[in-house]
Amino acid sequence: MNHGKARTAPEWLRNGVIYQINLRAFTPEGTLNAAKTKLEHIRSCGATVVYLMPVYMSDGDMDRKYWSERQKTSGTENPRNPYRAADYFRIDPEYGTENDLREFVAEAHRLELRVMLDLAYYHCGPGALFLKEHPGWVRRNPDGSFYTGQWSFPVLNFENPELREHLWNNMEFFVREFDVDGYRIDVSGNVVLSFWEEARHRLERLRPDIGMLSEGTKPEDQLSAFDVNYLTFTTVDSLFSEEENSAASFVRQRLIYNSSQPLGARYIRFIDNHDIANDDFENRAEARYGFERANAALIYCMTIDGVPFLYCGQEIADRRRHSIIGKHPLGIHWEDAETEQARQRMELLRTASALRRSSPAFSRGRTLWLFSGNPRVLSFERRWKEEAFLILINTSGKTEAAVVPADLRSLVPLMRNGETAENNTCTLPAGGYLLFREI
Repeated sequence: MNHGKARTAPEWLRNGVIYQINLRAFTPEGTLNAAKTKLEHIRSCGATVVYLMPVYMSDGDMDRKYWSERQKTSGTENPRNPYRAADYFRIDPEYGTENDLREFVAEAHRLELRVMLDLAYYHCGPGALFLKEHPGWVRRNPDGSFYTGQWSFPVLNFENPELREHLWNNMEFFVREFDVDGYRIDVSGNVVLSFWEEARHRLERLRPDIGMLSEGTKPEDQLSAFDVNYLTFTTVDSLFSEEENSAASFVRQRLIYNSSQPLGARYIRFIDNHDIANDDFENRAEARYGFERANAALIYCMTIDGVPFLYCGQEIADRRRHSIIGKHPLGIHWEDAETEQARQRMELLRTASALRRSSPAFSRGRTLWLFSGNPRVLSFERRWKEEAFLILINTSGKTEAAVVPADLRSLVPLMRNGETAENNTCTLPAGGYLLFREI
């Protein structure tokens, strides 16, 4: 069933590679100024877009009744959750000043990196400054107390036109005053879609190529409001499960899912993010899959349709816990960048991202699923006009044999962790992959 055609995304986002920064884990200082010094590094690993978790003022209210479960169990006793706003228009002093954000964005732009900010509009903190003058900007229980949602935060009242205007002005403010390029919207599906459609209309007056990323999966998101949606983590995770037919099952899931989405819809392709690193850190990709299979998962994310997404530290195979609630002693250890695994990971990302930049087949082309003869080996083609690439990925934790579904004489190897034979077969170690250009 077709659900319409997705809107046209700005080229910089459609062709981009997103790098997420959790400021509290990214540097020992945890500030915008410190993060700015690492923008060259971000560019060097192939990323083209920097996505900052919320930098506006978070709420310091100490009433644990309005703390999320991750706050209560973080061990930090810190009320300042970045997704629990006190003031959407003020930069949190923990991260720096307005001028620090301006300089961060300016330096990113000098390096030809785009910048997206994270906005959490579904809820706020109980001590949000605007509630003193506008108590009706949050939903209330019959007794007048805060109506709270899934994370125990007061839920904003989008039936209030003044609140909607306040938030639209906030989105315009960051574009106008800081020159940001777009937004990632937290739990966007919990807010009525018409709000985001109007936001887009207003923002395009300021920046016609504004980018908007929805943390949601609703088919209607990309018709007029958003450019890209998250898919759930489990869709990629299932590809690297221990099921005997994981690759074959994954393809079936993809085909079924795509039939329910708008034509040309785009999705973030990722295996790690701030939620996983905070809540499920023992199962981060490096721990769950192992280094080689995490490489294979990243090859998938970099070559399949959609927009690849890297979480900070992933480029050096980081596997430590990253707290989003407060600075944590187990944030990124940048000395690990000198390890052999880190050097291999950086080279993989640089090579794959360079291919994406030079070859429209990866960002614009169609995907053709192929048969490898092995239900654990994923095989697909990416094609745009006369340009085509063939990718094989061993999703299992052991060596697998497969058929290369093309004449090897017509293929130029570009990236490989595996061997081919004259009879068009290949042997792929755990997490092995082959990437060919077709001639």
